[in-house]
Amino acid sequence: MTHIHYKMTCEDVDWQQLHDLLVEDEFHNGRTVAQYQLSFENSHTVVIAYADDKIIGTVRVLSDGVCNAYVVDVWTYTPYRQQGIARKMMELALEPLQGQHVYLWTDDMQAFYRAIDMVEASDHTGFYQVVGQWLRNEASE
Repeated sequence: MTHIHYKMTCEDVDWQQLHDLLVEDEFHNGRTVAQYQLSFENSHTVVIAYADDKIIGTVRVLSDGVCNAYVVDVWTYTPYRQQGIARKMMELALEPLQGQHVYLWTDDMQAFYRAIDMVEASDHTGFYQVVGQWLRNEASE
């Protein structure tokens, strides 16, 4: 039986495997293996989903740690879609963003983002959510 688990660190990530799966799944945007690694390592929050030892999903968050965050690289490997993996990755990614206005841009998957309680922007360019209460986080203490 396949064991699905989630890591919120870049430690021991097989960046070549991630690159190759993104290419295979047509979610590749031209970054090299080294660029994927640097992108993830420079992120505020990362969530990487695994089926046993195989990477099957990612979410990254860019954030100032106070009031603004931006979600990028939301991806679930096609054979694992519709199983709650993206939902769980988003839950894990949003958890450390208390008090922040979180935004993401997407040209598809609108129904998914609505289902996880994100609000569609009035100009229909993306979705947003304030996690918890605006500006109530460690930075306000």
